[in-house]
Amino acid sequence: MVQSDRPGSAKERFLKFIEVPIDANAGYKNDHWTNRDLIPMPAERRTYAIWSYFIYWCISGLCISAYTTGSTLLSYGLTPQQAIGALVVGALCTGFLSISCGWMGERHHIGFTVASRFTWGMRGAYFPIIIRSFTTIFWDGLQAYWGGQATAVVIGAIIPGFAHMKHTLAGGILLLKDFIAMIIYYIFFIAIMRIPPERLQKPFIVSSIMFGGTLLGLLIWAVSNVHGPGPLFKEPGEPANGSIGWAMMFGITAILGSWGGGTLGQSDWTRYANRPYAPTLSQLVAAPLTIIVCAVIGIIVTSCAQQIIGELVWEPFQLLSALQEFYNDSPRGLGCVCAQLGISIVLNSVSAGMDLAGIMPRYMNIRRGAYLLAFLGLASNPWQYLSNAATFLTVLSGFGIFLAPFTGVMLADYLAVRRCVIKLEDCYVGNSTSIYWYWHGLHWRALVAWAIGVFPTMPGMIMTVRNPAAYNGWVRTFHMTFFVGLFVSFAAFWLICTISKPPGLGIGTNYHDESMFQPAEGSISDKVSTIEKDEGIDVTVSGV
Repeated sequence: MVQSDRPGSAKERFLKFIEVPIDANAGYKNDHWTNRDLIPMPAERRTYAIWSYFIYWCISGLCISAYTTGSTLLSYGLTPQQAIGALVVGALCTGFLSISCGWMGERHHIGFTVASRFTWGMRGAYFPIIIRSFTTIFWDGLQAYWGGQATAVVIGAIIPGFAHMKHTLAGGILLLKDFIAMIIYYIFFIAIMRIPPERLQKPFIVSSIMFGGTLLGLLIWAVSNVHGPGPLFKEPGEPANGSIGWAMMFGITAILGSWGGGTLGQSDWTRYANRPYAPTLSQLVAAPLTIIVCAVIGIIVTSCAQQIIGELVWEPFQLLSALQEFYNDSPRGLGCVCAQLGISIVLNSVSAGMDLAGIMPRYMNIRRGAYLLAFLGLASNPWQYLSNAATFLTVLSGFGIFLAPFTGVMLADYLAVRRCVIKLEDCYVGNSTSIYWYWHGLHWRALVAWAIGVFPTMPGMIMTVRNPAAYNGWVRTFHMTFFVGLFVSFAAFWLICTISKPPGLGIGTNYHDESMFQPAEGSISDKVSTIEKDEGIDVTVSGV
């Protein structure tokens, strides 16, 4: 019997109404695997040139996360010189990881969500997506909290009474003025989320120039007042457990943990490249350069500020707030705060939504995913895990426990096992006709390799959470979370696939066929969508 495509019940009409928008004359349909943000990026939306990626890293590297990471290393007992050494190593690793993880975006114009399908299986791909989305919630909350502090400083400069509000929430951890400012921040944040990723170049330029001026202004203020890099550069370090090497390794891991989610999903951005290799040189140079410059400035400013205002302030917004008091509510630095607020908005409006677009493609796109994660970021209580430097470092390293093995498995599969050759159209077919269906949509090889990569670092994390003073072999391994997780999972996946080869190796192309999802009747996506929607049956059978 032929069934009508017209929804009948009120529920069906409502579900049809809330589906994500679709392009006119599109060659795809919104279904369980496909929507406008998940298809290989069409040529008309690929607008990022070489300079675009350099500016992108001016946003991602010249940011409060980099500034705070560099400053926070001092609280772990490293000298500024040692912290800078850790920053250089961590930033260089970040640059190489960005290039490696972004390669599939350059060649096949797909993001992390779709790439997970050929590695983890069509159904198994939900696992890395959900885990990465979970970590993104905390990053979104962290950036929003900093954005709220920025807003509080701005309002406090205009309304002195607001700056001097002493009321607290959450057991005294959260100032009421910061919470109010955070809500105001979210209002602007949600409004600016409407800018699509392919049109963010001009906002990127404006924000990078403004925050670059911020860093330069803070550096000039600090060095000119102290006439040098500050007293911390003359003090001996007191690393935890007396080991400089392990303290530096923990710092390097914290840096990789900070950008681990970004490098893992770098293809979310490189798929917008207007030609091959456009992101490569920019990422190789700009990623480490911007991170190092921003973090070093953070260390110098923190060191100088200690001598000027008499306390060690590792959060720049707290420093700016202290400067308002020190200079009797002087408005200096307010333009810097506004610039960082704009940078946080630009970055989160894209990165947060990209994680959830693939969980429910029919009803969730980048914009809606960003709205949802903004709410969840607020609910994560970021003021709790940012209450002290030690907690902040533990959180950063903890993220790497799960993200590093994902990175290792993905790189091993795409670069070593498949040698960049995939059958792209099968990443959008949710039944056993897809070579990426594996066993009921799950790829056991990826799961086993990921678990092997997680195991060595998990005991150390548990011990550290239970007793921050714990120090043994497991804890030291945890200090090397990202390196251990990445290399162990990479080797494990390659070895498993050498012994038990996954199906479909060598099938496909090492580039994006531009004819995919072009307007045509009877396309693969149309057939799959029609089966799922009109027939209401499961067309899949057991696979390999």
